[in-house]
Amino acid sequence: MEQSLAQLSITEAAKKMQAGEITSVDLTRACLVEIQKRNASLNAYLEVFDDAEERAKAADARRAQGESGALLGIPLAIKDNILIEGRVASASSKMLENYTATYDATVIKKLKDAGVVFLGRTNMDEFALGGSTENSAFGVTKNPRDERRVAGGTSGGSAAAVAAHMALGALGSDTGGSVRNPASFCGVVGLKPTYGAVSRMGLMAAVSSFDQVGPLTKTVADAELLFEALRGQDPLDSTSAPSNQYAKRTLRKKIGVPRHLLAEGVDAGVRAAFDQTLAEMEKQGFEVVEVTLPSLSFALAAYYITNFAEVSSNLSRFDGVRYGLSQKGDSLFADYAKSRGEGFGAEARRRIMLGTYVLSAGYYDAYYGKATAARAQLTAELSAVLESVDAIATPTMPSPAFVIGEKSDPLSMYVADIFTVTANLTGNPAISVPMREVSAGEAKLPVGIQFIAAHGDESALFALGAVVESISTVRSE
Repeated sequence: MEQSLAQLSITEAAKKMQAGEITSVDLTRACLVEIQKRNASLNAYLEVFDDAEERAKAADARRAQGESGALLGIPLAIKDNILIEGRVASASSKMLENYTATYDATVIKKLKDAGVVFLGRTNMDEFALGGSTENSAFGVTKNPRDERRVAGGTSGGSAAAVAAHMALGALGSDTGGSVRNPASFCGVVGLKPTYGAVSRMGLMAAVSSFDQVGPLTKTVADAELLFEALRGQDPLDSTSAPSNQYAKRTLRKKIGVPRHLLAEGVDAGVRAAFDQTLAEMEKQGFEVVEVTLPSLSFALAAYYITNFAEVSSNLSRFDGVRYGLSQKGDSLFADYAKSRGEGFGAEARRRIMLGTYVLSAGYYDAYYGKATAARAQLTAELSAVLESVDAIATPTMPSPAFVIGEKSDPLSMYVADIFTVTANLTGNPAISVPMREVSAGEAKLPVGIQFIAAHGDESALFALGAVVESISTVRSE
């Protein structure tokens, strides 16, 4: 069966365009055909942009004039919380259903300069709060591998778009695993960069001290290509850092595994796939050693306390007065309560209330203060361990994609983040790479392996990810 152009990786497509074998218009139309076929069912895109072909023609014209950038003319999907001037950016919330961005996010400016074609905006958990894209105000995104199951979250739409060949790559945002989680569930690559490596200017804030824009791609090489295009200090983002802030490290071919974290709660198939992948890496000359991180037992609690607190603060701006949904009641308080009650979904309201609680005068020290201390301790422990290993490896998620509606209890959803939240708490870079397929009922589903590296050492992640790719049995549809 002849391969569709939409099935190409970014690096493959760039080579073909440079050689004159295909055009950006060809690529874009191929992705639009796949969108037409599958998006009504998958609900990955909330909107497909009407100017995609025009942008592709402009990219082809630039190439005809001698430009040769690797991203020139590449069609990408963009998560619905990243601002594109003149386009709706709703964060998949009724609160911002009709909000039109008045400026470009810094990452969008960089991609526009590179000549990227934006296909559309993708579905997500409302305001990036969730782990399955079931919390979108505009319906759940389904997994392309098994439409009874979730695509993951909060960047589920972006991951599904890439896995279903409705885009060659996509941008997501990662707050506690929101790029890596759906990457694992959908069988694609997801990178969460070092905190500050990529500008957050124009990314709607969920948890400001955790959030990072990151790519979802078909290959590790594509993730590296997008990361290099996005990274760099931004004068409009005081938390961004220069690319040379951290010293370069030499790859030791040594991987640390916190087996005390894998003792329970991990699906048997995922555990077996993880062990098999590590065994294959040992055959490639890597040394796998056990490491201990005592404060990991507090990571999930520290993460969610901090998450709730910052969500409460960040979402306070949506009050029905300044912008966003505005509903009228019979008093000023009623206006406020009605706007927020109808504008926010259940998960957003839950986190706002819990965040207000942990920040209140009587409980600040008992909860938020302790979470901050635990975060600092875990950061120190992780830094010490990474002095002797290239990266720490875990499964990305403790299970393959679950059935839509299966995790109706919020706590069961939170616990699923056990492996991913650490990198957000500490600011370290992390990547999820497909490793193997596992059985889940009648379905065969992809699962990912996660590597966490030292600050600024994304190169180690790309090197390790490339090794996993070479031994992986997971392939795109």
